[in-house]
Amino acid sequence: MMVLYGIPNCDTVKRARAWLDGRGIAYTFHDYKREGASPALLTDLASHVGWDALLNRRGTTFRKLDEAARADLSDGKVLGLMTEQPSLIRRPVVMHGGKVLVGFDPAEWERAFSDTGDR
Repeated sequence: MMVLYGIPNCDTVKRARAWLDGRGIAYTFHDYKREGASPALLTDLASHVGWDALLNRRGTTFRKLDEAARADLSDGKVLGLMTEQPSLIRRPVVMHGGKVLVGFDPAEWERAFSDTGDR
């Protein structure tokens, strides 16, 4: 089963959900705000795409971090920050069939889902 990770009021997540719904692609939604983002989940996602791809550096949550928090972002430090503040995770993240997609790019999603036969 496909899992879409995100925050329900995020505009990009809303577009991604509408895209999936419009194509009849079934998924489970994991709300970071309600369900959290465990260290195990984040480590698993990062093993597929890397920490850099998961970290939302453009969002207000990242920009509001103090200089010390933004400096020297090791894997462990990023894991701790994302666990404490799930808004630091780029959205949406989709895990399905051993693949992880980060962000919503309709063309990329079209290719990914046509390759798996999930359309």
